Amino acid sequence: MRFEVSKVLDAIEQRLTTDPALARAVVDLAEVVRYADLDGGRPASLLRLGLVVDALATQLAEDNAAVYAVVHRGLLSDADLTSNERMVVRRWADDGLVEVLPTVGDRVLEVADLLGLPVLSRLRFEGVRDRYGWLAGQAGRLMAPVAGKTGATLVAQVGGGAIPSIGSPDPVGAKVLARLWRCPETNCANFGGGGGAFADLAPERRTGGQPPPTMHTGSPTCPRHGKPLTDIGARPPAEALAVRVSGVIRRRFVVSEDSPVVVGRAPETGGIMLGQWLSEEARRWISRSHVRFEMRGGEVVAQDVSTNGTGVRPGGSMDEAERMTLKHQTRVLSPGDLIELYPGVHVGKAKTLTSAAPLNTVSVMAEAPTLSMRILER
Repeated sequence: MRFEVSKVLDAIEQRLTTDPALARAVVDLAEVVRYADLDGGRPASLLRLGLVVDALATQLAEDNAAVYAVVHRGLLSDADLTSNERMVVRRWADDGLVEVLPTVGDRVLEVADLLGLPVLSRLRFEGVRDRYGWLAGQAGRLMAPVAGKTGATLVAQVGGGAIPSIGSPDPVGAKVLARLWRCPETNCANFGGGGGAFADLAPERRTGGQPPPTMHTGSPTCPRHGKPLTDIGARPPAEALAVRVSGVIRRRFVVSEDSPVVVGRAPETGGIMLGQWLSEEARRWISRSHVRFEMRGGEVVAQDVSTNGTGVRPGGSMDEAERMTLKHQTRVLSPGDLIELYPGVHVGKAKTLTSAAPLNTVSVMAEAPTLSMRILER
């Protein structure tokens, strides 16, 4: 059982990010781990985060949907967690995958406000609704994780509906995220190493994307150490892209000037591997390394590196007369353009590409049979 739980925690880890370009919702981890009614188990369990991220992925119809987790520092030594769980949370903190704070306060709401993300919480935040008007005015921005028939489900606290809503990022957030910041604490996981903490991560997570600074002091400040951040220059141009297979968003990744990304059936030098989602015919057609994405002068450029060529659907048009084919050529992506590796296998800008089919995939909780059985028996 210990090995199975470790595999679940490893799977959950793949759904954590503090990169604004990849996060799809914000959670307070110390709150989520105590939703004992989700599984009927012990007072605190890190596995409950898996139930919540599964619910997010299902209701967004987006595989691998990632959450931005804010963590109270006390959770790293919480005796209600197992020693292994505490070790895992500390590793996540050291790797910059979660944001650890001495006091959470309204940081969850601040991150959601700056980035335009939904909050997954049972709290109603009555005392701060005057500062975050969208809490009461925008359906789907505050979603409560509750027990469902086969796990957790998300219920809107305002306005009804079952789909978490993405709002407009705060203009202040756009300004601070356009810059790179440095914390005077050199070991700061989020603002100390210029993205070095991400060096060993998979390409779709190795972006070095810094989280938003806290702005409660009136100027950019490190939320963990409470110290003013130094502006070290403009953030290099980057763009979030998404892969859609058979109508479902399967993966998001970021392309920046110094981090090109290859997408294909099974790229040899890392990259975005699609093989697990492809039909047999699609696997035969799509090359191991099929198309390379990079940033040039602030534009996303797609380069065909395949055997059979890469399609381009300008503006997302499905009209075959408008489809173009790249044969070892490049194409600057315009808004709405879809790069087609095979019919039904597309890559486009994440801000315009959405799922068009329900998600039916393996849960991150698949390796926790005892927990799954307990949920199904309820």
